[in-house]
Amino acid sequence: MKKILHKRILLPAIAVVVFISTTAFRNDFFEIAKQIEIFTTMFKELNMNYVDETNPGDLMDTAIKSMLDDLDPYTQFYNEQDVEASRINNAGDYTGIGAKVLTLKDKLVIVEPYKDYAADKAGLKAGDQIIKVDNVLVSDFKDDAANLLQGAAGTEVNVTYKRQGKTNTVKIIRESLEIKAVPHYSMINDKTGYIVLRKFNNKASSETLGALKALKNQGAKQLILDLRGNPGGLLSEAVNVTNIFVPKNQLVVTTKSKVKKYNKTYYTKRDAIDTEIPLVVLIDGRSASASEIVSGALQDMDRAVVVGTRSFGKGLVQRPKSLTYGTQMKITISRYYTPSGRCIQALDYWNRDENGKATRVKKENYNEFKTRNGRPVYDGGGVQPDIEVEFAKQTPITKAILNENLVFNFATDYYYNNTVENLTEFELSDNDFKAFKNYIKTTGFNFETKTEKALNDAMNIAKEEELEGIINSEYKSLSETLKAYKTNAIDANKVQLKGLLTDEIIKHYFYSEGLYTYYTANNSEIKKAISILNNPSQYNSILR
Repeated sequence: MKKILHKRILLPAIAVVVFISTTAFRNDFFEIAKQIEIFTTMFKELNMNYVDETNPGDLMDTAIKSMLDDLDPYTQFYNEQDVEASRINNAGDYTGIGAKVLTLKDKLVIVEPYKDYAADKAGLKAGDQIIKVDNVLVSDFKDDAANLLQGAAGTEVNVTYKRQGKTNTVKIIRESLEIKAVPHYSMINDKTGYIVLRKFNNKASSETLGALKALKNQGAKQLILDLRGNPGGLLSEAVNVTNIFVPKNQLVVTTKSKVKKYNKTYYTKRDAIDTEIPLVVLIDGRSASASEIVSGALQDMDRAVVVGTRSFGKGLVQRPKSLTYGTQMKITISRYYTPSGRCIQALDYWNRDENGKATRVKKENYNEFKTRNGRPVYDGGGVQPDIEVEFAKQTPITKAILNENLVFNFATDYYYNNTVENLTEFELSDNDFKAFKNYIKTTGFNFETKTEKALNDAMNIAKEEELEGIINSEYKSLSETLKAYKTNAIDANKVQLKGLLTDEIIKHYFYSEGLYTYYTANNSEIKKAISILNNPSQYNSILR
């Protein structure tokens, strides 16, 4: 009787759930179909009847990108060229001139020619401004002009560039380039190994493993893993890198989504290489995504001491979806969570402010979680290091100066007017820093602080309400205070700016390889890591 009653209650309940779910799905499908039909008819009428000639491809490109802009910056549409670029980024190799290039409106700037590759062998230097590729002017090219430099290995390309006011043309033979995930590893001293992991392509874990084994053969008893500036990459490789230092069957990361099949847990699958070696992980504000999975997991497991500045805070997971005509779309499908349960996504793209900007979780709204040893860790905005190196954190003015490429441009001029012979002993003088400040003045550089913008907005509103006469004196006083702050801000950030200038100058002379060598002797974050590793009681007390 109870079984019959149970069925009489249960079966109708299931039917209701199925009906509701099916109805909801049907309603969603109808709404999607409806909106597509509206857009299709509008698009057709626009192209047929608009007063001037239209380009359907350009219109559609704008429509797609504008639609995706309302979501998050990681959900993106890729045309056929973008798909190939993405494949290159993950595979770790490509065919071209062998240089890191910055695309500007009317030129391509060589940021760094990779040592001993095509551009370097042809004599191109950091700071060279490419204005023409073969017979194509960069200023006339609508798409990403950097694509003009790519081509089959062995093919020729003529590059016209400006250097220090002079125009030159050089023939470059394209070649295949392997982009290493681990561009550098070395012994800092007789017992400390140092590994730089630059990106999480499909070779990240194998190269990291190879570097670790080589360093242990050289006598490494403790290790620094440098993830600074690492923007992330493949989630699977983040799990594999973590697996090098933690045992099999350990939870590394969880993804949660509205789509059930995307809810996944990722565990280590192999035996670890070394679960005991003392480990420090370096992160900064440009360490994102897979870098945060590794640093966050090792922190949650109390397996490593994390040193540096708070990481970027990208806790969103993307998946590529193939579309028609060789195009693709990368869609944010879930959020990831570290073993303690933290989601370290910093920006909320779904609850924007009145200006349409993504909001940041306030510190008072952070949630506390616990590591395995019971240490408190928090969500709400990237991985917070166990030991923060405060002066390494970029301030608003240093970010503004970097965004204007002023550090890079000054380093380029420095390269052509000075000689640097001793790599590890190079030091930027106070006179050099004074020259940098004078250079900034000549560029007309001016940055607006958030406070300054808010003050100006308030004054404009006051004018509309005819209140400016009442608050004018206070406004002028605050404006002068802000002006004085901005005048003194460069000197207040002297230590950080000198460090950024030094890094860029070293790269101009000795490439990235030289910069890593310089770091092992001079970098403050590395020195801090060594001091922690050399003090076992401090190292253990941090993890306890």
